[in-house]
Order: sequence, then C-alpha cells, then structure tokens
Amino acid sequence: MQATQRLRFSRKDSKEFFKTLNQRVNQYFKENKVEKTGNWKLYLKTVIMFSLLIAPYIIVLTLAISLWYKLALCVLMGIGMAGVGMNVMHDGNHGSFSKYPWINKIMGGSIYFLAGNVFNWKIQHNVLHHTYTNIHGHDEDLEAGRVLRFSKHAAWHPHHRFQHIYSVFLYGLLTINWAIFADFQQMKRYTKRKLSYLNSKKPSLQWVGLFLTKIMYFSIWIVVPIFVIEAPWWTVIIGFVVMHYTAGLILSLVFQLAHVIEDAEMPEADRSGTMKNTWAIHQLLTTVNFSTKNKIVNWFTGGLNHQIEHHIFPHISHIHYTKIGEIVKRTAREFNLPYNEYKTTRSALYSHFKFLKQLGVQPS
Repeated sequence: MQATQRLRFSRKDSKEFFKTLNQRVNQYFKENKVEKTGNWKLYLKTVIMFSLLIAPYIIVLTLAISLWYKLALCVLMGIGMAGVGMNVMHDGNHGSFSKYPWINKIMGGSIYFLAGNVFNWKIQHNVLHHTYTNIHGHDEDLEAGRVLRFSKHAAWHPHHRFQHIYSVFLYGLLTINWAIFADFQQMKRYTKRKLSYLNSKKPSLQWVGLFLTKIMYFSIWIVVPIFVIEAPWWTVIIGFVVMHYTAGLILSLVFQLAHVIEDAEMPEADRSGTMKNTWAIHQLLTTVNFSTKNKIVNWFTGGLNHQIEHHIFPHISHIHYTKIGEIVKRTAREFNLPYNEYKTTRSALYSHFKFLKQLGVQPS
C-alpha cells in the first residue's frame, strides 16, 4: 500500500469540541488524583495474561500428558497471546502502561514474543492507523490485498461476494502472517518510504533487530518444543498453528468491530488533500464502541471495545476508559456529534458481517 497524497485535517472547529473534552478529561484525573497511566489493576492483569501464555507452554514442555490435552493448552496459549497483546503490549507501545518510559519499553517489547515487531507496529498502528483512521490508501488496517474488501473505496473483485462467509476463516491467520511474512514486507515498505517515529533506530539496525528477534521467536515456539517434547515434529507445528489461529481470530474480530462496521464512516479528502473535519471529530465518525457495559469484555479486550476513548486519548491507559467514556459520550452529545456504540458484542458482530456482505456487492 502506497499513500499517494499527503493529508491534513481541518483546523476549523467552531464549537471547540476537543478543547472542551480535553479540559474535562484532565479535570477528572486532577480531581480524583490518579495517574493517566496504569495502576495495580493493570499490573495484576499483566501477571494473569502472561500466566495464560507461559504456564501452558511450560506444562506442554514438561508434563507427560496426551497430545489432545497439549492441543487444548495451545488454545489457552492463544488466548493468553491475544490477552498480552491487547492489555500489555498495546498500552506499553502507546506509552500508557506506566509513567516510566523504560517500563513502557519493556511491556511494549512483549510483542517480540507474540510474533510482531515494535518498529512495524508503531508505524502501522500509532502513526498510520491512529492518524488516518479509516481513510482508504492511508490506514493500512483497511488493507487486505485482493482477498477481502474492507472499504467502499477499495477495488471490487467477484470473490468478494462471499467474503462475509469466508472472512472469519482468514481472520485466524493474522498473527501467523505477522510472524512469517508481514513484518518483512512492512519493514521493507516503511524503510523505503522513510517512515519513522520519535527515537526510532536507523533502518540498518531495524533490519538486524528484526532478524534477531525472529530467530529468538521461532526458537522459543518451535525449535525448543521439537527437541524437548517426545512427539513427532509435525505435532509441534500443529500446536503452533492452533495457538496462532486462536490469537488471530480473537484479535481480528476485536479490531474489526471498532472500524469495519456499519456505523463507522470511511471518508475521503477533498482534491487539496484536506479532510472535512478536525482530527478529533474524525475519530468520532470513524470509530465504534461495543459491549462497554460487559465487565468481562472490558477486562479481557484491554479496553479495545472503548475504541472511541482510545482513539481520542491513546496515551491514557485502557483501565480508565470506562470512567472517561462517560465524559466523552456526554460531551459528544452536547456538541451534537455522534457517539457510535453497540450494546452487545453479538450485535456488533452481526453488523460487521452484514457490512462485509454489503461491500461484497458489485458497485454500480
């Protein structure tokens, strides 16, 4: 994907929505005397999520249990992998896990155990996705090659008529694609475009880091189990795929329910490359919350079901989203702006696949 036009957002917000919202959110933290970063609740959750990932791995390597039990443990590892990604890595790489940068760096670096790469993730997610949310040709989260069509502005192909059926089977391949293909493709693309962020290393060091961390990753998850587990090597590969497929399916569905859904707009810039709205209002229009009253969903998804709050305040830890969500919702309605949300995960899933079906219809 190559962006062909440099975009800029409108600076005209006569009602001063974001200024008002920012003041109110800051006032909330000041009055309650709490940090915007994580606290003991996040630290406890971090221990639990890493335990879900590491404990089954140790059991698989050390206990003489049947392959079926080990396969079930691989599913549990996949859940743990998704949990670490959404709750720990995500906050760490947004700088919201802790007030100490070195702790954020360590927690963000957990992505190396999940198949990803910090440099690529920060470019794709922090820079491109958070800046150009749902803008075709700029937000890479909308890109799926020719296989899936996530935007009405993307090219249509005949097989898209069935994407609402086959898409869910492809979603599980997300993280294994990161591990094997996507990171190398992104590194090549981003370094060629000279994309970077604050304190990022020079391209040559990024490439060295990528190869070293991939060697470490495959050694931990494939090489070591093959030599330790008394079972055919192909059973290790199956377990590896099952773990990744579980994590990929969870992560894909959570991500898609926030943006590739009926109520989320996918605007384009005018001929001069200017977006109609300011950045903050753009986030309201292109982002959707779901199941925010469900404590289990809130806890496990790392607040990614509060995408509106996350997109407007990415440097605030997800543990605060339920509280500040009330402020964002009230302020948006006060300024006659939308606040898109689905009451349940089920209704959001229905809307997502319905939207995929609509995008699968050949444009007139």
